[in-house]
Amino acid sequence: MGDPARKAALYDAFARTGKALSSGKRLELLDLLAQGERTVDALAKAAGLNLTTASAHLQTLKQAGLVATRRDGVRIHYRLAGDDVAALYALLRQVAQAHQTAVEPARTAYLGTDDAQEVDREDLLARARAGEIVVLDVRPVEEYAAGHIPGALSIPVGELGARIVELPEDADVVAYCRGAYCVLAYDAVRLLRERGRRAVRLTDGMLEWRLADLPVETETVA
Repeated sequence: MGDPARKAALYDAFARTGKALSSGKRLELLDLLAQGERTVDALAKAAGLNLTTASAHLQTLKQAGLVATRRDGVRIHYRLAGDDVAALYALLRQVAQAHQTAVEPARTAYLGTDDAQEVDREDLLARARAGEIVVLDVRPVEEYAAGHIPGALSIPVGELGARIVELPEDADVVAYCRGAYCVLAYDAVRLLRERGRRAVRLTDGMLEWRLADLPVETETVA
């Protein structure tokens, strides 16, 4: 039947991963790291945390084996420990959406509701290759540089109002951001439609794009 103590130790080891995922802020940090490597300072700013709290959350994730680090002088850079961590995070959201009644109201309250259409990844690829759409990445520039849909134009959502003239007036625009629960693309499409532009969202975002093993470009953004 096996040694009960050794069995308990095994399940306790599994549980450490679950405990590391039991904080909304730690999940938000994983969401940010799914976009690319970042320093503690950058993660703290993006997640709205002070440095001490961000560092403590990151240490918990590191102790659970979910993130890895590298040192560059005095700066510590964090990254996901592997693609399987991104897949675990995506699956956790999917299971919560399917089985937890609180998720959908919270999702709607955060993302809002509108009548904007969405396109899936296959449709985006086909229409982009045919030159029928402008693909618009509305994430921060450092996330775009770390990896984006090939051919996508980078205009962070906070700059979109001032830079809308960079989009052809007669273009069909498909906006995307971090993932299925990212508000940036929702805000971008609302703004574009208010300005009379034809705009829709990608149904998910860069997290799901990477997990589907679709082509990704990286580059330096001036």
